Amino acid sequence: MNSTLTGKVIRLEPLSLEHAASLFKYLGNDPEVWRWLPHAMPADIGQMKELISAYIAQRDTGWREPFAVIDLATGDAIGTTSYMDIDNVHKNVEIGSTFYASKFWRSAVNTEAKLLLLTEAFEVRKMIRVSLRTDELNERSRAAILRLGTTFEGTLRHHRIRPNGTLRNSVCYSMLAEEWPAAKAKLSPST
Repeated sequence: MNSTLTGKVIRLEPLSLEHAASLFKYLGNDPEVWRWLPHAMPADIGQMKELISAYIAQRDTGWREPFAVIDLATGDAIGTTSYMDIDNVHKNVEIGSTFYASKFWRSAVNTEAKLLLLTEAFEVRKMIRVSLRTDELNERSRAAILRLGTTFEGTLRHHRIRPNGTLRNSVCYSMLAEEWPAAKAKLSPST
């Protein structure tokens, strides 16, 4: 069930190979974007398509629901984000694999993307828990996750192997359905 979610500055739409050229243009040559990701930086559009294809294969299993993040001002795909580890029985989902072109960091893009995803998760899909994880060393991401109103849950030690071969500890955060109304009020733009 990959739906399109639209905000004021971005749209989240189902990720497809058609987004590869734009994603490579915005993300492909910026090592800082890929610094904390468990994927190596793609060297060309072909490698970007391989990454997208891997995400699509996980969508086909029901484990992932990947979205392209579309800048409404230009219509360009400027990043990606996903629902992952989707558990409709126990009403849990993770938001992850989120990365944007660095020119959109510290802008409204991430807040709006998370607002759209959290609204969909809690209000439409009736999830009871949403989790988020990041590299323990990624201070920028950790601060952004906490600004959402999440709670720190702990650290998964040696959870991933980074592309450079070093071991990553993943820090885990969550938000519960009963915490969502207060978080939504804080995240929603004033009208």
